[in-house]
Amino acid sequence: MYISKYGKTIKLFLMDSAPDGRVVCELSNWTGKAYRIPRGKVKDCSDREDLRSTAVYLLFGKPETSTDKAKVYIGEAENAYLRLVSHVSEKEFWNEAVVFISKDENLNKAHIKYLESRLFEIANMASRYDIENSNTPTKSSISESDRAEMEEFIEYIKILINTLGFKVFEPLIKQNLSNNSDDEKLYIKAARGANARGQRTSDGFVVFCNSEIAIDTVKSYREKRLNKLRDELIETEIIVKVEDKLFFKADYLFSSPSAAAMVIMGRSANGLLEWKDSSGKILRDIEKQEIIKANEQIQ
Repeated sequence: MYISKYGKTIKLFLMDSAPDGRVVCELSNWTGKAYRIPRGKVKDCSDREDLRSTAVYLLFGKPETSTDKAKVYIGEAENAYLRLVSHVSEKEFWNEAVVFISKDENLNKAHIKYLESRLFEIANMASRYDIENSNTPTKSSISESDRAEMEEFIEYIKILINTLGFKVFEPLIKQNLSNNSDDEKLYIKAARGANARGQRTSDGFVVFCNSEIAIDTVKSYREKRLNKLRDELIETEIIVKVEDKLFFKADYLFSSPSAAAMVIMGRSANGLLEWKDSSGKILRDIEKQEIIKANEQIQ
């Protein structure tokens, strides 16, 4: 689906005059509209007539531990407000909802069933969140023209949901760069079996699936309790043991290159010095060169 690469205007309205309250989010030249509603504010939405229309919605919950994923439930409703009220009493995990409606009331039951199914598929493929749906939503059969309209609607949903802070539909690595391109890859090859690949992203640093970490840790690393995250990743089987080696079983997002390097190398590490490109240039120098190049383009 082609979406224009020109800049877009997004309007946020703080309904409760507070950034942690209810927010209405609208995108220029789009008939859709999003509400971000904290769980405790659902009761205050009874007077919002547009929330009593057909909608697709997402419920978001926080991760329980540092290695857990955040949680999401994806649903549809013919009366969004009443459905959220029922979820307040029936589902405990969530603390925020994002509801998408059509300002021209052009979404029917078949449309929202299609949207629910497709959003579930996209979130599942992105694998950023643990999906709390107990069943896979059924995709409704709609006309070719309606499918085109709904796919465009989905592209705008993805823009707004990211703007509101939920990257539920974004894969950790875009365009499958972990498999197809060497341009952005960085590497660590070090003592005790450490042999990993990764990439910088806007969220932090992603270590790729099948990257190998050091089989053990140095004494100073253990004494300083720097290996807590490493232990959690092994305990939750994000890192798994195969014969006498330890591997990441999926791409994993770290907060920084250094956090990734410490887990991989089993010791204290500066990620800006340890991660290198295919030519051996360290990450610190790569970033310096990027800034110099950007400045030259401005001048």
